[in-house]
Amino acid sequence: MSEPTALESLAELREEIDRIDGEMHELLIERGGIIDKLIAVKARQGGGSAFRPGREADMMRIIAARHRGRLPLDTVESIWRVIISTFTFVQSHYGVHADLSGGDAAMRDSARFHFGFTVPLLGHASPGETVAAVAASARPDGGGDLGMLRAQWRAGEERWWESLAAAGAPKIIARLPFVERPDHPAGMPVFIISNPLAEAAARDVALFSAQWAGKGPESAAFHAASCEVLARATTPGPESLLVSAPGAWDVARFSAAFDAADHVAWIGSHAGRFTLAERDQ
Repeated sequence: MSEPTALESLAELREEIDRIDGEMHELLIERGGIIDKLIAVKARQGGGSAFRPGREADMMRIIAARHRGRLPLDTVESIWRVIISTFTFVQSHYGVHADLSGGDAAMRDSARFHFGFTVPLLGHASPGETVAAVAASARPDGGGDLGMLRAQWRAGEERWWESLAAAGAPKIIARLPFVERPDHPAGMPVFIISNPLAEAAARDVALFSAQWAGKGPESAAFHAASCEVLARATTPGPESLLVSAPGAWDVARFSAAFDAADHVAWIGSHAGRFTLAERDQ
């Protein structure tokens, strides 16, 4: 008697899985219908960028905070990243330009984890080429491509942050991964750049390009002002720094804090880092 009961139970469980799978698919179809309406509304309002980095960061924090059960967070995060990126692609086609100068594998892992396979991935030999490709992709309707640059700079590499300094140049809009953890399957920190967004930017952290004719302040001075030196290039030419600062800072505030700078430019912003340790507090 026990064996047929067990088989019936397995059959019932598989039917339940099939039901859930069907409902998940129907919900994705329903989400696509809402995107159709969103596209129509945006068209009536004159278009605009489909990228919403602040909203994406909030969504990933909520997902990480509420997740529970046997399914790994890696899988859940990847599924939602692909859903978000693909539906954004449906709204306004875009590609992702990636700087492959530091190696191909880690950058491609990051791109596919966060953007999936529907969004085209275009590799470039340097950060400068990546920035130029994003700049060239700008469209009159506010659309355009994204770029991926390694957030961890090494001495002797290109001073790519200087290419973001001009007013109309691409700007940093995100830092990935949104949810940081030591064993993240696409854990290499990257900056996402886009052509300047008129709205919807995440502004927890502001980023600046700053140059000094002589030697710039020591890292301790920045730390005391709640800032962090992310890159310091001493040659060739003037000393050039990539600095993160509190999100409310602008060029005037930065210049007042470090008045010896010869040139300062705001080059973007991104959401604050979110870790699983913060979730568990």
